[in-house]
Amino acid sequence: MGKVAVGATVVCAAAVCAATVYIVRRRVKRTGKWGRVIEILKVFEEDCATPIGKLRQVADAMTVEMHAGLASEGGSKLKMLISYVDNLPSGEEHGFFYALDLGGTNFRVMRVLLGGKQDRVVKQEFEEVSIPPPLMTGCSDDLFNFIAEALAKFVATEGEDFRLPAGRQRELGFTFSFPVKQTSLCSGTLINWTKGFSIEDAVGQDVVGELIKAMERVGVDMNVTALVNDTVGTLAGGRYYNPDVVAAVILGTGTNAAYVERAHSIPKWQGLLPKSGEMVINMEWGNFRSSHLPLTEYDHLLDFESLNPGEQILEKIISGMYLGEILRRVLLKMAEEAAFFGDSIPPKLRVPFIIRTPTMSAMHSDTSPDLKVVGSKLKDILEVPTTSLKMRKVVISLCNIIATRGARLSAAGIYGILKKVGRDTPKDGETQKSVIAMDGGLFEHYTQFSECMESSLKELLGDEASESVEVIHSNDGSGVGAALLAASHSQYLEDL
Repeated sequence: MGKVAVGATVVCAAAVCAATVYIVRRRVKRTGKWGRVIEILKVFEEDCATPIGKLRQVADAMTVEMHAGLASEGGSKLKMLISYVDNLPSGEEHGFFYALDLGGTNFRVMRVLLGGKQDRVVKQEFEEVSIPPPLMTGCSDDLFNFIAEALAKFVATEGEDFRLPAGRQRELGFTFSFPVKQTSLCSGTLINWTKGFSIEDAVGQDVVGELIKAMERVGVDMNVTALVNDTVGTLAGGRYYNPDVVAAVILGTGTNAAYVERAHSIPKWQGLLPKSGEMVINMEWGNFRSSHLPLTEYDHLLDFESLNPGEQILEKIISGMYLGEILRRVLLKMAEEAAFFGDSIPPKLRVPFIIRTPTMSAMHSDTSPDLKVVGSKLKDILEVPTTSLKMRKVVISLCNIIATRGARLSAAGIYGILKKVGRDTPKDGETQKSVIAMDGGLFEHYTQFSECMESSLKELLGDEASESVEVIHSNDGSGVGAALLAASHSQYLEDL
């Protein structure tokens, strides 16, 4: 019995020892993997760094590209498109005007009653219409007939407030948020479709001409006064309420900027200089790229796998379409190389764009002691049942790194515009304010992003210059802004 007991004791001791060694090894392995998580996090943070010196380099590069894009067509990655808008709303506009906003699977028709500086926008009415999917891939006539018919029905509901003086034609501002080669204020040829549209016979056609023909077919007598994109519309809406607005920036799913340029500073402008001496330039700044942009391995791979590699580089690191996707890619690397979510990689984590930027914003805003929102989002979206507090803290850190880089680069872009128009430094004896009109869900709803952008802009400007620069939210440029541009370029301007 003694030998058996001793043998059993030895076996038990050996088992305990083996179990202890296994546990220690697992802990060492786990510690090693966690170390790899922290290493990935630190490298990512370093690669995304935007010290003030780098931001100034980005701003300077933006200004150089602006000059090049204004000098000649194709002279820069920045298209610097001439909008033909040379007369922004002043607030004096009277009367009622229509707007049509086509930029996705829905479109809006709107009418706005303007009452001059005293009453501004007296009344506005709109209707949103969904486009049937077959019309998005059919023929041009079918799509524009559908739009014109919806417009005709909307016109038929005009109330007593919306009455035209005898002999006057209705006027409309047309927001068309697809790539267009603008040929005048009220004409432009479609370059290509995006956002799920593919109507071949419309490409190369004047979209205003297509709309006018459709309106004639359904009996709508309306003059298309202005063809604009949403960024130019935002600038118009901002200027209507504030005469100091000099630029507009959209920070939403995508990103763009427009600003007021001195007409004599546009070498590629071939026509007579406008009476106002000014011209609104649509920068298409999402396509900006520079060696000074802090790009990471995740950005390079995202760009390579995108539908437009090598294009829209700035947009891919600052806009709402991509911020959540960058987060997913870093988390995937942590899962693959450091077992961040355990021994198996959550299948959902491999799905591109499954983490949307609103989700990232919600996690970034989580201030609960146990970061409950972060845990809940990871569970709902990635189907990760449990996460530790330290894992959630890593996710918060990643959100902060990605949003901070995007916000600070946005600020650098705005600073570049202010430098181009000479509004970056205070002038002796001048009290002129420079106001930037902002719109887009990213700016409006992602608080950490917008606050960081504004503080970074102040940092770039310095205390004295920042006193004369203001950032404001200008809502619905694609709707009201288009109607305002129809008003400021009305064929009856002298009578208004």
